[in-house]
Amino acid sequence: MSVSKTIVISCAGMGTRLGLNTNKSLIDIDGKPLIIRQLECMDKFDDIRIVVGYQAKELIDVVCSYRKDITFVFNHKYMETKTAASLSLGKKHARDMIISLDGDVLFNPEDFERFVLNDDEEAIGVCYPYTREPVYARTDFIDGKEFVTSFSRESGEYEWTGLLKVSSEKLKCGSDHVYKLITPNLPLKAVPVNLKEIDNMQEYQEALEWFKNGYK
Repeated sequence: MSVSKTIVISCAGMGTRLGLNTNKSLIDIDGKPLIIRQLECMDKFDDIRIVVGYQAKELIDVVCSYRKDITFVFNHKYMETKTAASLSLGKKHARDMIISLDGDVLFNPEDFERFVLNDDEEAIGVCYPYTREPVYARTDFIDGKEFVTSFSRESGEYEWTGLLKVSSEKLKCGSDHVYKLITPNLPLKAVPVNLKEIDNMQEYQEALEWFKNGYK
């Protein structure tokens, strides 16, 4: 029997490095805001929490135009905290398993569904390094399966994508980066995921091209 799941999307940040003066979850992806592109991958879920901060009203209005059953959680300290703070707020009273992601990531819907629904094992979404300032995920094989064993700013086989599936009972609270928050939970299974993070204008243009080209 599948365990119950809660999805937490961290969208509180200002996205200053993108330079568009807008919350990154609201940027246009071929005619729709990024947050809607994400929610289109989540129609099978009924417990979705979006952590808001910067431009909260605009984000809430956009989301409610698509779905009205989303829970909004406010990170009032979004200017002085990082994604772990948003996840810590959003995970309160969560179901058995938490699916955590950032609001600045564009997914291949098939990969997202495979990551979330294929099994109930805890896992970390990884990809081959491609961003300018990656957090690397170092891996090792345990009983024939590949697991993330540590994170690094220096080197690693993969890049941490921000996509996480973890037991709600095991996830602690924090105010820094999520990868630092979950380091005590390692090792966790490494699952390759096809996606694009959008942190600057170059990555935004690359994500648009990737989307329009059928996620290739």
